[in-house]
Amino acid sequence: MDRLLRFLLKTFVRRGTFQVTTSRGTVLNFGDGTGQPVAVRFATRASEWGILLDPELKFGEAYMDGEFLVEQGSIADVLAIMLGQNTEVPHWARLQSGLRFLYRRLSQYNPRTRSRRNVAHHYDLDGRLYSLFLDADRQYSCAYFEKPGQSLDDAQLAKKRHLAAKLYLAPDKPAQGKFDQTLRVLDIGCGWGGLGLYLAEFAGADVTGVTLSQEQHAVANGRAAEKGLAKQARFNLQDYRDVDSSFDRIVSVGMFEHVGVNHYDGFFRKSAQLLDRDGVMLLHSIGRSEGPSSTSPWIAKYIFPGGYIPSLSEVLPSIERAGLLVTDIEILRLHYAETLKAWRERFLAHLEEVERIYDKRFERMWEFYLAAAEMSFREQNLMVFQIQLTKRQGVVPMTRDYIMREEQRLRTIEAKGWPPLRLAGE
Repeated sequence: MDRLLRFLLKTFVRRGTFQVTTSRGTVLNFGDGTGQPVAVRFATRASEWGILLDPELKFGEAYMDGEFLVEQGSIADVLAIMLGQNTEVPHWARLQSGLRFLYRRLSQYNPRTRSRRNVAHHYDLDGRLYSLFLDADRQYSCAYFEKPGQSLDDAQLAKKRHLAAKLYLAPDKPAQGKFDQTLRVLDIGCGWGGLGLYLAEFAGADVTGVTLSQEQHAVANGRAAEKGLAKQARFNLQDYRDVDSSFDRIVSVGMFEHVGVNHYDGFFRKSAQLLDRDGVMLLHSIGRSEGPSSTSPWIAKYIFPGGYIPSLSEVLPSIERAGLLVTDIEILRLHYAETLKAWRERFLAHLEEVERIYDKRFERMWEFYLAAAEMSFREQNLMVFQIQLTKRQGVVPMTRDYIMREEQRLRTIEAKGWPPLRLAGE
């Protein structure tokens, strides 16, 4: 086994300084000697075989089970080396990766009942967990870092402002908190309600959010009530496929990754059906800079069952078939890496609390998840795309400078501490 480990890892790990101690105590060194030294140890022979035979699944499991130990550095450092090599998957595991690609449509088949079950797996965890590492507004998606060193809370506020600007909610209106028209906004996958409440409070929108998470549904409506916005921002426990209204604006942030490649045509057809003729839609999703692939089996099993990160080449044809026009695409590259770094650091600062809520294995699982996600954005081909859509030409301005103007208008409103809006008669 030691010889096999030496041979296979030598062909894969060619960058960095990586030391491996086998379960028999043999010390092996790999890489070109650059970067921060990292040292790991296999606790069992079974973990060695598992990682060699199925690295995409067994690597994470071995770390969760305490059979793969990091003795110098952190699991994030280990993953930075592993994901920073020339190939995404070790060459000896490419056959498995190819087979997973072939049956990915089956694993991403997400009818209503399965979608609810998948969402509950991740988003209906104990609410205390997310409060330990997210920002104060519980934004569980990529932040928008406008400048180096910006805090996570400020970057998440900037993300909401950036999205609101692209939705073009109050074109050419002064920053005085008055609106000639209340626009109806649908938030597909509304999370804990942060974006919807922002749009209601600072942009004067009438917001309907939908989620399949019972935990998020309860928290979002509770927050709306606390802010006095319950009549202007309501959140429903509902599948987007069952929404039956017309909206001036549609926004979806961090939800499209759960749709499944089989359902892209249906998602955009439904969106087109719900969007008013003069409406604007904005889709914010994790994406791949390269072509179609498959979901990591470890992520699918433990973190996001039924999930998939699309490439633009998979998304744009479905948009075209739905009759929607692409009016803007923006690619956010390292913003999510920085977001995940902040989440991981906050998570690690509260390990004792995580273990009190769950256990050590859960804590290692989430540390691995956050580290693997960060390094996938930092070292590989993941990014975030924001696609703006309309039904006809001329709905949004011809140049993008209106986005900056809208952001400045919203900053002014935020700075004034403008009180929450009330509907007439309240």
